Amino acid sequence: MYDGFYNLSQKPFQLSADPDFFFQSSVHKRALAYMQYGLTQGEGFVLVTGSPGTGKTMLVKSLIQNLNKDKLLIGVMVTSQVGPEDTLRLVASTFGFQYLHNDKASLLTSFEKFIVEKAREGRRLLLIVDEAQNLPKQSLEELRMLTNLDVNGAPVFQVFLIGQPELKRTIYAADMEQLKQRIVSTYHLDPLDVEETKDYILFRLQTAGWQGKPEFHHGVFADIHEFSAGIPRRINSICDRLLLFGYLEELSVLDSGAVEKVISEVKEEMLLEDRDDNVSSSFTATVRHMDAEPGSLEERLVRLENNIISLQNNANKEKALLRKAILIQLDMDSVYDDSGK
Repeated sequence: MYDGFYNLSQKPFQLSADPDFFFQSSVHKRALAYMQYGLTQGEGFVLVTGSPGTGKTMLVKSLIQNLNKDKLLIGVMVTSQVGPEDTLRLVASTFGFQYLHNDKASLLTSFEKFIVEKAREGRRLLLIVDEAQNLPKQSLEELRMLTNLDVNGAPVFQVFLIGQPELKRTIYAADMEQLKQRIVSTYHLDPLDVEETKDYILFRLQTAGWQGKPEFHHGVFADIHEFSAGIPRRINSICDRLLLFGYLEELSVLDSGAVEKVISEVKEEMLLEDRDDNVSSSFTATVRHMDAEPGSLEERLVRLENNIISLQNNANKEKALLRKAILIQLDMDSVYDDSGK
């Protein structure tokens, strides 16, 4: 839609992590440096944390893109809450090695044979665990035990743990001392400041073929930073909506007024979501309340029915507002399609 209107080669603010759009802010440069230092150590754990949307997955993809695949066999594992033996199976699946039996002993034996084989090829293993905050302590301990494996005294298996701040709290707990001692490098990703938010936006626009259309007023960047708190994913989301708004309004200049309108729309949507949640919570609370109220079963059912009708009326009003907004958008899309733009 708007990429054609503004003569962009692609969407600059897509939410998927494309390494071509990796912006090396001061924070992300330092994170990469810490990760590369950890790689030179060749053993233990490297820990990178950050709040959701700060660019952890993008950081990992950028790192992998520049690693020597002849020397490293890289496995990326996105975790869920799995137990120790399931963690070992996930490692096996990630690296693609075969094991004869499903028990822990067979898994470990197969893994040892696998790393010896890779060591003979001149390669060591790097396991990158994304969303590692979901791993239970016992599973982290299993990974720690794997890092103890070596071939002829040389370390052959290293783990990068990438996750949200609670991961660091888990690892630095009193009962995780052994794993903590195996950490060779750690870094926390902070949000972007105002100036880097501006540079980030312009970088992504230029990567997508931006030639100055639309023009961005200077104050726009501070407004976006204030709303997004400097979190890249939030910046992407608001900028994508801003370009869509500019396309729909046929704007060649995006100013603070346009940003305010977009932010207002986003806040309204968030409010509607909260109301939907409140309707659901209110219904649950009503049922519980009615169940505890005195009176005959028939009286309680009547009161419950009246409450449900009231909730449905409120929900219908919200749905009508959403339907109206969707119809307006469909009308705009139809005009766009008919014009052949």
